[in-house]
Amino acid sequence: MDALEAWHEFDVAMLGATAALAGLVIVAASVNIEVIIKAASLTARLASAIAGLVLAIIVCAVGLVPSLDAVAYGWIVVAAAVLAALFGVDATVRIFQNRHPENRLRAGKSLVAFLAPAVYAVGGVLLVVGDVGGLVWLAAGSIAAIVTSLFVSWVVLVEVLR
Repeated sequence: MDALEAWHEFDVAMLGATAALAGLVIVAASVNIEVIIKAASLTARLASAIAGLVLAIIVCAVGLVPSLDAVAYGWIVVAAAVLAALFGVDATVRIFQNRHPENRLRAGKSLVAFLAPAVYAVGGVLLVVGDVGGLVWLAAGSIAAIVTSLFVSWVVLVEVLR
């Protein structure tokens, strides 16, 4: 697919950057993992952030597969987005179960987990129906995954020190 080949360099760059970032987030979290796992909502939010990065890794890596069919790629993206969103569902449940008075903005905390999977899902569906404009949505999904995962990871890592 010529349109997919045009995104090769973007996928290579995003794959490397996202994989490195995922490793850094995991290492940073491991420093205070004993404190993080005591708060179920923080653990679930961190898992959701890592799932967003893994989603970006999968989408970019699969996008590099030679001679990949756009429809197959779209289905893979949709499936990966749904799996990543399941981590967001778990985080949402745990966020709303946390009744601590300082646990405000529950809806906002929850919605962050679904941004990247939703953007990826739109891109995947567009590819499935034959619209290569879905590739732009996948690029936006990669950026959304990095930004939201960095944000959530930072919040979790700072929250455990409060």
